[in-house]
Amino acid sequence: MDVISSLPAFVLAVLLISASPGPAMALIIRRAALRGLPAAVPTVLGLEAGLYVWALFAGAGFAALVAASEVAYLVLRVVGAAVLLVLGVRAWRAAWRDRGGEVPTPAPMARHGWWSAFGEGLVVQLANPKAAVFMIAFYPQFVPADGPVFTTTALLGLLQVTLETGLYLALAAGVARAGDWFRHPRIRRRLEAVSGTVLVALGLRVAVSSR
Repeated sequence: MDVISSLPAFVLAVLLISASPGPAMALIIRRAALRGLPAAVPTVLGLEAGLYVWALFAGAGFAALVAASEVAYLVLRVVGAAVLLVLGVRAWRAAWRDRGGEVPTPAPMARHGWWSAFGEGLVVQLANPKAAVFMIAFYPQFVPADGPVFTTTALLGLLQVTLETGLYLALAAGVARAGDWFRHPRIRRRLEAVSGTVLVALGLRVAVSSR
């Protein structure tokens, strides 16, 4: 298959996949709603950095090894489920704590907070076993078997990261515009409770899902 002629199909598939609900979207919406766009940016960048690592792994054949190994897949599945469950429980705890007065407008992020948000997104993506399976099932459809597999995969991964970053930042900006409404104590508690429930449900789904 010619890479250039398959690009429109690749872009359309990426946009449809990126728009589907999942851990990434849940994290971005929660962070943008409660802390504003600047706080959501590092989360988006962390998620996309993790995605690009998986793309490089796919090009090098490592993702296929992870998906084929029962032990590696199980370990990754347990870690991924644990990460999502921890994030969900933290959101529940925040909903329980925020029963007081008005929530102040978020202050500018400290350097430590930026890297913490980046790391959270990175870990969630890297600990997602479905990412490995997705990469080895999706990318070969657009990579010529007789071409430079690693280079082509790396370039396609870069295109996917660019598209998703723009899409997720636009989503975060739209959610952040309603930040004052989301940070109202009652709405904030409900959002934390709902996002916590979504994250826990996703974690349980990862824990019990097969390939």
